[in-house]
Amino acid sequence: MTLEVDYSVSEALTEDDEDVPGCPRADLIASWAQHAFLSDASCRVSVQVLGEREMQQLNHDWRGKDYPTNVLSFPMAIDPELDAALLDSPDTQVVPPLGDIALCAAVINREAHEQGKAITAHWAHMVVHGTLHLQGYDHIDDNDAAKMEALEIQILQSLGFDNPYQTLRS
Repeated sequence: MTLEVDYSVSEALTEDDEDVPGCPRADLIASWAQHAFLSDASCRVSVQVLGEREMQQLNHDWRGKDYPTNVLSFPMAIDPELDAALLDSPDTQVVPPLGDIALCAAVINREAHEQGKAITAHWAHMVVHGTLHLQGYDHIDDNDAAKMEALEIQILQSLGFDNPYQTLRS
């Protein structure tokens, strides 16, 4: 299983959220996403850390919700025939995109504080959560939520983090 992770921090982050502590290192973000990648295929994911205004705009544009959120995932929808043609070409070494993950530093850090969680643990949870969404997992109904939460707990524990839902339900 190979997951390439392209990581970037928005230039607007420092303009919007000057008081936000530093974001996790790129190697940590990549490791968390790679641990949550459950396929044997090779894929690529883009992870970008955004400011509150940028995240609010994305959340408004894509979900109709006018507030910043912690994480948004955008699975890549590629035509299967085009994808197969690209991958079968001997002249190219294309790593198909899995999708994009947007993380809002201010919201993640604020939630960690409000929920009494270590900031690093909450960042890891949001990266794992976003990566699972890219693979088709969701939490719309109770059964799907239970499956996704169980995977999140298992992955996070393999990374040395506690159950992220335990403190929310205690």
